[in-house]
Amino acid sequence: MDLFAKCQNGHSLANKARELNIYPYFHALESRQDVEVVMEGKRRIMLGSNNYLGLTSDPDVIDAGVQALREYGSGCSGSRFLNGTLRLHQQLERELALFLGKEDVVTFSTGFQSNLGIISALVGRNDYVICDRENHASIYDACRLSFGTMLRFRHADMSDLERQLQKVPDTSGILIVTDGVFSMGGDIADLPQITRLAKRYGARVMVDDAHGLGVLGKGGRGTASYYGLEKEVDIYMGTFSKSLASLGGYMAADANVCDYIRHTSRPFIFSASITPASCATALAALRKLEAHPELVDKLHHISAYFRQKLLEYGIKIRMSDTPIIPIYTYETIDTLSITKQLYDEGVYVNSSLPPATPEHECLIRTSLMATHTESLIDEATATIYRVLKVNGLCE
Repeated sequence: MDLFAKCQNGHSLANKARELNIYPYFHALESRQDVEVVMEGKRRIMLGSNNYLGLTSDPDVIDAGVQALREYGSGCSGSRFLNGTLRLHQQLERELALFLGKEDVVTFSTGFQSNLGIISALVGRNDYVICDRENHASIYDACRLSFGTMLRFRHADMSDLERQLQKVPDTSGILIVTDGVFSMGGDIADLPQITRLAKRYGARVMVDDAHGLGVLGKGGRGTASYYGLEKEVDIYMGTFSKSLASLGGYMAADANVCDYIRHTSRPFIFSASITPASCATALAALRKLEAHPELVDKLHHISAYFRQKLLEYGIKIRMSDTPIIPIYTYETIDTLSITKQLYDEGVYVNSSLPPATPEHECLIRTSLMATHTESLIDEATATIYRVLKVNGLCE
């Protein structure tokens, strides 16, 4: 059989969406990532970005990237392990560790690579990694890359988590990994119960805070801070591509754990380091967040405003306390069609389809920025209501 046969046949859903002219992917931006964008020649209200603090357009963040390009050039041309470490990398790691209240930080070239690099290095042949079923895809790939055994528990089901913990031999190490804020539903992990179970069964806890940094906790310090459990969570993982308006990822943990990762993690050792401009913009965005914690308050205010407007229109949403606000659209083709109609009407949202959602529970995923205004939200909500009403999803 020809290996490329699968490519000739194509992806059936993608092909069907193209045939119906409702294909939702790879729309090209022609402007900065902001609350309003130009996409394929038309103004759209952006409700599909993870730019939670709106810092991709901040002048100080942009200037920091430009200055780093001039000072350090366009790239590092090597891994952190060898010739690719800049003072900027070390500065970012120090300041982020202080911000998060951890001893040390290791930076990676992407958020996806961070999970690969952390989990594959820590979870060995006789170890177990236990995951929430709705964890990010990078966590699943990291578990496959490790030599350990992966167990999964039903989403947010602490009784099932305990059942999985009970399966682990006393002689094995255990890492419980959970998203802090789940990227599709916007719900927050039950860290109080997870950390209690971890202590009872001798497990370590890792939180993927890609959608928690800049969103939850004191001054945006994340999910552990939100619960006051900074000392109970052993590893924070996060990304610079969302609230910190750049590209890259990180691990925050005890110094000895970070040192171990630096010397054993293949995805870290064998990848080029974060570019100077990306490093500098992440650092500038971190400093902006530290200096302006009110950005987090603005984000929560506008998210609550949007939720309330949707409810006033009778639109069925999945409730959350984060800027991720999913709207129920149920069936796959209907969801793609609604997404396309909204796009044509000037509102960009993302489709959430199986396997990211259960069958018949598809969503359009909306996400807010601190820089959204109430007038923009009013305009977008009216458009969403109009499109959903035409499709029989609200009165």
